[in-house]
Amino acid sequence: MSKRDYYEVLGVSRDVGDDELKKAYRKLALEHHPDRNPGDAVAEERFKEASEAYAVLSDPDKRRQYDRFGFEGVGAGGPGGFPGGFGDVGDLFNDLFGDLFGGRGGGHRGRGQRGADLRYNLEISLDDVLEGHEASLDLPKMMTCEDCAGSGARAGTQPERCGRCDGTGQAIFQQGLFRISRPCDACRGEGFVVRDPCNGCRGSGRIEGQKTLKVRVPAGVEDGMRLRVAGEGEAGISGGPAGDLYVVMRVASHPLFERDGSDLHCEVPIPLVHAALGTEVEVPTLEGRVTLRVPEGTQPGKVFRLRGKGLPSLGSTQRGDQLVRIFVEVPTQLTERQRSLLEQFAEETGTEVSPVTKGFLDKIRDLFD
Repeated sequence: MSKRDYYEVLGVSRDVGDDELKKAYRKLALEHHPDRNPGDAVAEERFKEASEAYAVLSDPDKRRQYDRFGFEGVGAGGPGGFPGGFGDVGDLFNDLFGDLFGGRGGGHRGRGQRGADLRYNLEISLDDVLEGHEASLDLPKMMTCEDCAGSGARAGTQPERCGRCDGTGQAIFQQGLFRISRPCDACRGEGFVVRDPCNGCRGSGRIEGQKTLKVRVPAGVEDGMRLRVAGEGEAGISGGPAGDLYVVMRVASHPLFERDGSDLHCEVPIPLVHAALGTEVEVPTLEGRVTLRVPEGTQPGKVFRLRGKGLPSLGSTQRGDQLVRIFVEVPTQLTERQRSLLEQFAEETGTEVSPVTKGFLDKIRDLFD
């Protein structure tokens, strides 16, 4: 069977650039790869053909020889011939696709696996949100073994380079056209072997421990916000870097206030008579009590705004407001005299002293009369 022109095989022009060349090969390789077409001889042949073409055209020297002398210029005179042998094509495919097909071409892991990140739920109060807070955390975690400084080897010794994988952490197998890379069984992919393990950590390089950590919580944080503390997660494995600690804020509920961003809401009850005649009431804030003037005729649900008595925004000194909602309390368990007085009051008053009621009744008459 005669060989097809390499440019024709990849479906590209003779002046194609490197990026387009790689893109064309990748598309064909993915389409005809044997793993995706098991038992398909045609697909396997197309894959070999595309790999051979790309192996030549992606090499500037080989491409110049091919453009000038054809197949003879690159030593690929026979059908299915691969310049440079199967190993080059396997390496080329690994460089392009990494471990796309399950472990092929992936670089070795080696020593130094990063430690796990940790999460700590920290409950804080509205007072902490107002002023900021320094929290002391007792954090259980995996820590670097002090006896071996995390190496896993007994003091005075060192881990040895793995003889089976020569320290790469990977075992390479040749399978057909490809080199297949898998974690080395002897060193479990670490590249080193501990011959004389540390007594304190039994060769793991880490021990269970607890650390007390001071964390500064800034003013203005909101419920659910995360504070990242770099390097305070679990210790790394085999000398790898430590993970991070994420402190998640949980703002506790307050018996008097509800939070709405940087504003605070609270409800203040006053007697019916005080709402009608007007009064002064003491209103709680996070910084103490303040006096609020309630004018006569104040209706239930009336909201008063206390400027600057709310919470700060994160990263700002400007504070929100406190919104005070008036709750008018209707008297219960009246004495006979109190009931009589209220009945007299009801007889002597009309809608002229109840503007809300008058407006409501007017709307009903307009609607139904």
